[in-house]
Amino acid sequence: MMPMTKTLTTETSQQLFERAQQIIPGGVNSPVRAWRSVGGQPLFIARGAGARIWDADGNEFLDYVSSWGPLILGHAHPRVVRAIQDAATRGTSYGAPTELEIELAQRVTRAVPSVEMVRFVNSGTEATMSALRLARAFTQRELILKFDGGYHGHADFLLAKAGSGLATLSLPDSAGVPSGVASTTLIAPYNDLDAVREIFKVHGDHIAAIIVEPVAGNMGVVPPRSGFLQGLRDITRAHNALLIFDEVITGFRVAYGGASSLYGVQADLTCFGKIIGGGLPVGAYGGRRDIMQMVAPLGPMYQAGTLSGNPLAMAAGIATLDALAESDAYAQLETRAAQLERGLNDAAARAEIPVTVHRVGSMLTAFFTAQRVADYAGAKTADTKRYAHYFHAMLARGIYLAPSQFEAAFVSLAHTEQDIAFTIECAAQALAESS
Repeated sequence: MMPMTKTLTTETSQQLFERAQQIIPGGVNSPVRAWRSVGGQPLFIARGAGARIWDADGNEFLDYVSSWGPLILGHAHPRVVRAIQDAATRGTSYGAPTELEIELAQRVTRAVPSVEMVRFVNSGTEATMSALRLARAFTQRELILKFDGGYHGHADFLLAKAGSGLATLSLPDSAGVPSGVASTTLIAPYNDLDAVREIFKVHGDHIAAIIVEPVAGNMGVVPPRSGFLQGLRDITRAHNALLIFDEVITGFRVAYGGASSLYGVQADLTCFGKIIGGGLPVGAYGGRRDIMQMVAPLGPMYQAGTLSGNPLAMAAGIATLDALAESDAYAQLETRAAQLERGLNDAAARAEIPVTVHRVGSMLTAFFTAQRVADYAGAKTADTKRYAHYFHAMLARGIYLAPSQFEAAFVSLAHTEQDIAFTIECAAQALAESS
């Protein structure tokens, strides 16, 4: 069907946003949801099914946010819903071990060979924060190295030149982070091995770990250059530091074994989130047995959580990973995402708009810049005003994208060939409007 623009009825969302602003900072519980970088007011979502969502006013959209990645099977997948319902009938939380935790841990460790033991937590932030505490405990060193534009959660020492929401709000740091804490974090440009080598020449004996998104997803999708991840592996080994892969987005998204499997590089520790909970709040960190045995109660590195291993999240994660393992899921995702990538490139070329599409598996970003993006400095050359226009033009045609240039779009198994074709037609019209 041919896309048509429509004037969205947003009265209910506007009323809800007015109410929310009175009792929730900015009216939202995560900054990028506020639409500050694209303008306008956020839509309040009422429900989702498959590849679609409906807002409080009944407007229907094809969804490419997918709850920021975890809904790889689509919204309200029957298998996941049944698993959650079944678990809920037995209780929602015990604060005690369950067999479900073992079953999900077994699936994760089988999928990612470098993960010999795993500890479940409740969010990606908890996972990265805990993994870095563990790295410091294991190496008895204090410094960590991260990459400009890389976002690894909102722990104090990780909010130094972070991407995603901070990039959207043009905030280089966060208020409330002590300078002494920030000083333990070293920064290098993403994809720049020479810069990493120089930092290690100066600080190598004091660096506990490098933490990296193996595919950057919080400055928009930026793939690693050939040899970059292996170079990080070699540098950390040479200096007895640890390599931590933040696969909160990419884990089970770009491949069943995550980016580690896709690029053939094994980290010492790996952080997970999103997909392994089937869309429920969950995170995990895991890695080499000798490192993970430092975690309490086996070792002196303390980390705990009352809701860690929550039975609803474990059940949803098991259902999701089993569905991904039992089908040609990743071949289908690759086909659909490649179709979307080609269509967006063709539409931009016809409109003579400078757009560069980056894609790894089923996650992609259309950067409004003519140049390939290799790092955060390159991402910041994108035309955010043009993206904002594109965002609203797509919304008016029933396509829900991330309200920020510096985010990914996610294709799910619920997106059909017809859905992708429709999205491409919408993009062609939206881009032509701004040419």
